[in-house]
Amino acid sequence: MGMIWELDFYSRPILDENKKKLWEVLICQAPTESDQSPDSLFKYSEFCSNTTVNSLWLGEAIKKATLEAGEAPKKIRFFRRQMNNMISKACEDAGIDPAPSRRTYALNQWIEERMRDVYPQQEGYDENAAKPVSVQYPALNAVPLPDAIRGDKGDKYAFVSLEAEAFAQMKEWDIAFGEAFPLSMVGVTSEVKIPGVIIYSSRALPLAGWMSGLEMGYLKLEESSRPILRLETGVSDSWILLNVTNPQTLAEAKGFEATKQKANNVHFLAVQSSPESESFSGFWLLKEEN
Repeated sequence: MGMIWELDFYSRPILDENKKKLWEVLICQAPTESDQSPDSLFKYSEFCSNTTVNSLWLGEAIKKATLEAGEAPKKIRFFRRQMNNMISKACEDAGIDPAPSRRTYALNQWIEERMRDVYPQQEGYDENAAKPVSVQYPALNAVPLPDAIRGDKGDKYAFVSLEAEAFAQMKEWDIAFGEAFPLSMVGVTSEVKIPGVIIYSSRALPLAGWMSGLEMGYLKLEESSRPILRLETGVSDSWILLNVTNPQTLAEAKGFEATKQKANNVHFLAVQSSPESESFSGFWLLKEEN
């Protein structure tokens, strides 16, 4: 799997001489489970006048970052839906695939760090502009997974948990499709239990292959008159992973959510052909971002 970047291009709480907000592009390399020092990975930042905010300027910034890094990424993830058109065009002009995603963990942390430690030290910092503005998007109904990648006799599911220390050996696991990140980056220590869901399917490899084409976000129990376990992908897509049809499964799903909260919202989704299999067709470490 090639290198992946995470990108944000947006206004910052810093006013220029005309009392207009400065914009800034932030680009950072997405860490993998093998990167035990994520802070040492590639980062690029550049401020931009509000009068030059466009895809051409951003595309040039991406090209400069590529030169500085010495190589281009496989794709660039970004989370701001309102910037989709501009960021996508800039990425495409630079010859890099854009990927709207909620899987921008390193970038989110970097933005929080700069909001706390960097921007307040800049000339023109505006404390009022630094207050977060919540953007509410309409919730989309979850849709069923495609029939073509489901097992003929129906898939089976298991709610499980692993000690965080077990993930130190993840790079040695037999995994066909998947992605992870260092748990230390998200404040999870070795003794914490990481909850997960394993799907056992007769079509495990096609299912995992299809999932690998998604920007995997997180799993979440939706409690209603007909509870479901949702798989959130991209920046707004939602899939019905499991219909929670009986009290025992609902209790297990609630336990999964409780354990997830104790693990700083970190969890995983795995796909196997059977409980006896020693390999994974798919394995994704996930984190629900608040």
